[in-house]
Amino acid sequence: MSNKPASPKPEWLKPHGQPWGADGGKVVYDNPWITLTEYQAVAPTGRPALYGKVAFKNRAIGVVPLHDDGTVTLVGQNRFPHGNYSWEIPEGGAPLDEEPLDGARRELAEEVGLEAADWRPILVMELSNSITDEVCHGFLALGLTPTATAPDETEDLAIARVPFGEALDAAVAGHMPDSLTVALLLRVHHMAVRGELPADLVRRVLG
Repeated sequence: MSNKPASPKPEWLKPHGQPWGADGGKVVYDNPWITLTEYQAVAPTGRPALYGKVAFKNRAIGVVPLHDDGTVTLVGQNRFPHGNYSWEIPEGGAPLDEEPLDGARRELAEEVGLEAADWRPILVMELSNSITDEVCHGFLALGLTPTATAPDETEDLAIARVPFGEALDAAVAGHMPDSLTVALLLRVHHMAVRGELPADLVRRVLG
């Protein structure tokens, strides 16, 4: 796995003003995946505010499985919240006490039957930071070989292997609106533009 040092943080990224304040909160809903807590809060302006926060009991994991020929493996499934059919990169959840890479290895194998020789952490995202604390860890998986699948009992998955450029075009056109998919495909394209991938993959990713 490659761990390239992060770029220095620019000076303009420094925080400004006062942070939010809050009481200890009151749990108003809880299940095995999320907790919803209501707070009597104080805004950075000093004004009182009622605030609800959704805390996740897993971190989100997303994987871009990029094959040597420049294709990427995607997953199709029906999603409950929007009632739509969604094509996505392989993704799922990892318990907070599990290493994100271990969760990524598991999701890649379970959903699309692949394992990777080269794992690269490429992006950390706050998915909806106005109301949730959910964080996603995104990975690029290279050197792919087949392994057994083991989808969750609630998952009915379709699998497609398509050229990277087609997947990226579909994502930015709004045909694959899943946020992890859009962000991580764009990140891999960004890596190719900057020469952060093997030369043969750069040519295939950029077309």
